[in-house]
Amino acid sequence: MNSSFRIGLTSLRTHRRRFAGTFFAVFLGVAFLAGTLVMGDTLRASFDTMFGEATSGTDVVVRGADAITTPGEAQGVRRPVDTSLVKTIERVPGVAAAAPDIQGAGQLVGSDGKPVGGQGPPTVAGNWITDKQLNPYRLAEGRAPARSGDVVVNRGAAEKGGLKIGDTTILRTPDPVRVRIVGLATFGGQDGMAQVTYTGMTRADAEKYLTARPGQAASIEVRAVPGVGPQDLVKRLAPVLPGGVEAITGQQAAQENTDMISSQFLTLFTTLLLVFSGIALLVATFSIHNTFAIVVAQRARENALLRALGASRRQVSAAALAEAAVVAVAASLAGLAGGIGIAAGLQALFPAIGFPFPGGTLVLTALSMTLPLAVGVAVCLGSALLPAVRAGRTAPLAALRETAVDSSGASRGRTVAGTALGAAALLTTLTGVLDTPSVWLAALGALLALASFVVLGPVAASTAVRLLGSPLGRLRGVTGRLARRNALRSPRRTAATASALMIGVAVVSLFTVFGASLKATMDRTVSRSFAGDVAVSAPSFGAGGSGLSPGLAPALQRLPQVGTAVGLGRGVAEVDGRGRALTVTDPAALARTFDLGTVTGSLRHLGTDGIALTRAEAGEQGLRTGDSARLTFTDGSTKVFTVRAVYGQSELAGDYVITRAAWAPHRTQDSDRLVAVTFKPGVSTGAGKAAVRTVADRYGNPEVQTRAEYAQSSAGGIDMMLTLVYALLALAVAIALLGIANTLTLAVHERTRELGLLRAVGQTRAQLRAMVRWESVLVAAFGTAGGLGLGAFLGWVLVQASDGASDTAFAFALPPARLAVVALIGLLSGALAALRPARRAARLDVLRAIATD
Repeated sequence: MNSSFRIGLTSLRTHRRRFAGTFFAVFLGVAFLAGTLVMGDTLRASFDTMFGEATSGTDVVVRGADAITTPGEAQGVRRPVDTSLVKTIERVPGVAAAAPDIQGAGQLVGSDGKPVGGQGPPTVAGNWITDKQLNPYRLAEGRAPARSGDVVVNRGAAEKGGLKIGDTTILRTPDPVRVRIVGLATFGGQDGMAQVTYTGMTRADAEKYLTARPGQAASIEVRAVPGVGPQDLVKRLAPVLPGGVEAITGQQAAQENTDMISSQFLTLFTTLLLVFSGIALLVATFSIHNTFAIVVAQRARENALLRALGASRRQVSAAALAEAAVVAVAASLAGLAGGIGIAAGLQALFPAIGFPFPGGTLVLTALSMTLPLAVGVAVCLGSALLPAVRAGRTAPLAALRETAVDSSGASRGRTVAGTALGAAALLTTLTGVLDTPSVWLAALGALLALASFVVLGPVAASTAVRLLGSPLGRLRGVTGRLARRNALRSPRRTAATASALMIGVAVVSLFTVFGASLKATMDRTVSRSFAGDVAVSAPSFGAGGSGLSPGLAPALQRLPQVGTAVGLGRGVAEVDGRGRALTVTDPAALARTFDLGTVTGSLRHLGTDGIALTRAEAGEQGLRTGDSARLTFTDGSTKVFTVRAVYGQSELAGDYVITRAAWAPHRTQDSDRLVAVTFKPGVSTGAGKAAVRTVADRYGNPEVQTRAEYAQSSAGGIDMMLTLVYALLALAVAIALLGIANTLTLAVHERTRELGLLRAVGQTRAQLRAMVRWESVLVAAFGTAGGLGLGAFLGWVLVQASDGASDTAFAFALPPARLAVVALIGLLSGALAALRPARRAARLDVLRAIATD
């Protein structure tokens, strides 16, 4: 083994340039993976520290014992606690102080008139707790709120909104409240808790604007006297707390907040990055394998001479693997350092783009250091294994041969295997998306389809390159014909080089098709379900925003241009023990502005004890009109409702509908998520929209949109998602381009004498460069065409699988313009990858090239 290792090292030193592409492919993949792990660990540790510091003065938190959690939400809604309980708690021995914590949604309006935050993280308002130790926020500038209208905001929100102490602005609660900023605060030593905005007001204002009725709070914060531990205080408080109320330690509450952020944001964020790291490493695997396969083929005579001199198969294979191991370890170590640099760069970049990355040093754990290193080495060695085995099988007599003929593309076994995989992929996929809907079967079919494309690549390469390259002979003459012939020379090499790009293009096409399908689904949903003329909404998503004032719909109804204005509020309750979201509205007006499909029963007479639900939910719960359903609300009360209507479509109206009168006794902070408006006959859209906007401006300036504008804005987050996906996939495409460039560089080295002869018989430098570039473009065209086909198929699979797993009917859409852009970028990438190899080929000395053995 020592001799094999020395041979490998000697060969690597002699031909180190050949492995530059492999080095950078491993380096980029490992750096991305390491950066993701380090950043995730650092964020978790930073949030732990931030919450720990912010709540360090709170020993116990008293809150509602049960939470109602609806499908798709990680954090439930808890029962409010009575603020009169504060006096009871203060009398318990060991309690130093207690203060109610009133919280609700409150969105600031910036100096430019636009809302601050609301794009995912919560926009929180609450009472400013006067006890400094119990208040998680620290006053950094100014003073605490003392009079009605005074507020303290976190410094990050003030900077983002262009606000300063002394400014007057609007706080949407959701009713617009004019407030005056008297102080700026920090949270756990930071300007804010990530993108969460906070507005602190007097207790009287908080009770007035954030609760349904005075005397309610989200929780009560408790501080112990010195010498009394949090667990001991929890035990002392338990006997005096009413039913449905619990006490937990402040440390437990801080850990729950950290876990919530971890589950809702950090886990999703790091998982997304890890998926794209995996895609980048998969692309790198093809590039690395192709590089080693070419190098082994070029060294056939060298390996044969070693065999003739007595080297065993094992020694020759070990020498090839030794080269791969050295490249793998060096590139992985460099990638590890690069990953730490990426995490440090993001830590500095995030605050600059408005995302406060918690301060502190980078956290380097054993897992975040060893896993990327192990993955990088495993990917490189695994990719080089088959070429190394092939090197060991070189016969000693091969030393007498000049060249070897590559006939891999015409292999009958490959054709049979690839066709069988394709048939299995089609059968599995169709079963998973059409017969018995199963996401796992669909995913297995997608993997089989990818394997089929890879196996059939060399078989299809010859035909595809001939077809794609047929115009070159007419357009570029001899240069074009030579480029096509070079691409046809080794079908396996062409397919392996194109496969890396094919995977990158396939994933880009997959998300492009899926994004277009989501937009088409949203557009169809709005067109089919929304029968109104305009929609009034507050632009936000996730937990952000404060919603719309419930008073907006009645105000719009009074306009002479408006026929119907109906607001859609949101509530939560347990329906027969299952947490469900409720749509709180006027059911009769809802039926006039939304297409609910076939309705069984009547929506006009729900009253205070009636409920309507979709046909799908009725089937799942085993309910029909006339049946009773037990609803348990967040205030702890339980009431029996009668099912008075069952309707067909829930896409915008929701699965459960109750009246505002039925919700009023149980409501907390009331708001609408949407107000739908229909105009009276003869009122034009422009005139009606202008009238609606005039009234809406008095309620916090929400967006007023036509049906088409509302559908487009509802799909706005999809473009944001696609932009992020394209940015993350750029790494995989870059690695694929490195693979193409490396293959061409090795091919130029392999054809040195041939290129010299071409130059000797009259080929110019420009023609030589063009020949290499067009060969690269043909390889890229082959990979791009395969990627587009595979991506479109996988996009269809994902849409159909989503359709089967969701109550929403998904629409499949192919975006030809976007896919054409993807194809163009693929072709341009091929031309870009050929720049350096083409320039190097054109600079060859003619006489030295001809003399090359």
